[in-house]
Amino acid sequence: MFTTGQLIFAICFVIAFVIIMVISYRRDKKLHRKHYKGSFWILIGFLVFVGLLLMAKWLLKQ
Repeated sequence: MFTTGQLIFAICFVIAFVIIMVISYRRDKKLHRKHYKGSFWILIGFLVFVGLLLMAKWLLKQ
């Protein structure tokens, strides 16, 4: 499906991307705390909403 070179490139790309994202997040940590207060509650609300949709789908299927 993939050649050895493509797999090596994909693995190296993922590793480099994750390292860059971690470094970027650590640099912006103070700004995130200041500007994005309360965003955790939005995530919780979204997850609850998706859970309710899945539960409704499961209940209506039976």
